[in-house]
Amino acid sequence: MSGTIPSMETTSNELKDNTIIVVLGASGDLAKKKTYPALFGLFSQNLLPRDVKIVGYARTKMEDEEYHKRITSYIKNPNDDKEVKLKIEEFKAISTYVSGAYDKTEAFEQLNAHLEAIEANYQTKERHRVFYLALPPSVFIPVTEHLKEKCYADKGGVNRIIIEKPFGKDTESCKELIGEVKKNWTEDETFRIDHYLGKEMVKNILVLRFANISMSAGWDKNHINNVQITFKEPFGTEGRGGYFDEFGIIRDILQNHLLQVLSVLTMERPVSFSAEDIRDEKVKVLRAIPPVGKEDTVLGQYVAANGKPGYLDDDSVPRDSVCPTFAVTTLWINNPRWEGVPFILKAGKALNEAKVEVRIQFKDVTSGIFKDISRNELVIRIQPSEAVYLKMNTKAPGLRTRAVPVDMDLTYKRRFGEVHIPEAYEALILDALKGDHSNFVRGDELEAAWKIFTPILHWIEGKAGPKPKPLPYDYGSRGPASLDEFVQKYGFRRSEEAYSWPLTNMSAL
Repeated sequence: MSGTIPSMETTSNELKDNTIIVVLGASGDLAKKKTYPALFGLFSQNLLPRDVKIVGYARTKMEDEEYHKRITSYIKNPNDDKEVKLKIEEFKAISTYVSGAYDKTEAFEQLNAHLEAIEANYQTKERHRVFYLALPPSVFIPVTEHLKEKCYADKGGVNRIIIEKPFGKDTESCKELIGEVKKNWTEDETFRIDHYLGKEMVKNILVLRFANISMSAGWDKNHINNVQITFKEPFGTEGRGGYFDEFGIIRDILQNHLLQVLSVLTMERPVSFSAEDIRDEKVKVLRAIPPVGKEDTVLGQYVAANGKPGYLDDDSVPRDSVCPTFAVTTLWINNPRWEGVPFILKAGKALNEAKVEVRIQFKDVTSGIFKDISRNELVIRIQPSEAVYLKMNTKAPGLRTRAVPVDMDLTYKRRFGEVHIPEAYEALILDALKGDHSNFVRGDELEAAWKIFTPILHWIEGKAGPKPKPLPYDYGSRGPASLDEFVQKYGFRRSEEAYSWPLTNMSAL
């Protein structure tokens, strides 16, 4: 028997027809690699509104053929399936393109004329427009202003705007951005994407926590010693260092993606699955976290090793840059459930593997009949190869009693076979079409998140004294040499007995 979670939002706000999706920044990498493949995934499953039309907009001048080639270049069709090919041609047929500037009124007038020409074929007056900003934050404000002034559907239709991160660079810039956008777009119309909230295993945390008494009973400071949330990439900036140098690893990963995972992991049970009830609980947790301290932070920057160039070898990076490409920092939650439990957030580029995971290490068992046995650990593998596994102790088979660590393994590809796990962007775009804000970031949530990291970011940028110099680490390593000492300081303990997690045997999957 299976259980169904109540819908997080009513479907009365769902857009079912007469809808145009406008992708601004259509010529960029984000749109090409993420937005359009996600739209195609929804289109091929018949999950987009009836007779939907997709309009790309960017500064680049392109003919239709070039535009269609660009938007379909990252659509997966490994077996060259004829049905997929046919769907791709249908997807091209509903997709058109307009070129124009992001700061010129007349350009948005031309875009609106294109939208009205499409809408002239509607059978009813109602028309809906969804604007997806796959754009850098430097143009968010003029684009949102021009869209409201020139492209807003005001004849009984619904308007929605989807905004990509980063949402500012610190607390003040975040407030300014939120305030400027709110001058033209209501909170109900605004959907701020953090795509980690659309990932299957992040969404699964709610079910693991609140649908299992066995889990929720030990989900607190009395049972948990420490929590690590880890993001690792095996490649460096690879020519994009100039862009990365403006933000750094904390803004790029910790302040948004990993902090969102932490808030879902630690929030109290919401009153319901409605968007506001969920986001209320997330905000409460974030407000209970004091700003990150220097003493709780280690910064790193990768150097050339294993035949790979260092960060400073990237021609687009300033030669004297002290931008961190690795950061590990410890957060504390000052509330009754989590007081005293360290939450260790780690993220880095040019490391030894690709993975994103949550590792919850429980406290030692009471001393007495057992000595020096492994701690229980619960690992939620967000990517790659989604999995949940619990390390526990059991008696080794034989005539003598000896405890050995084993694992209870829920690897999705094994348990659920060939089931389709949707891409995060598919899930979030569909949520936006339904009017479901549950997995989008609210304004006050953003402000609370920035307050945690702004002081440490200002320290890194030299606004509070000399800039700290990040520790060097080899390309392809686990990070700076002091990493193990740092996490052990907060109670993390590696098992002395050799132990291989299930994932190490999953290369064939």
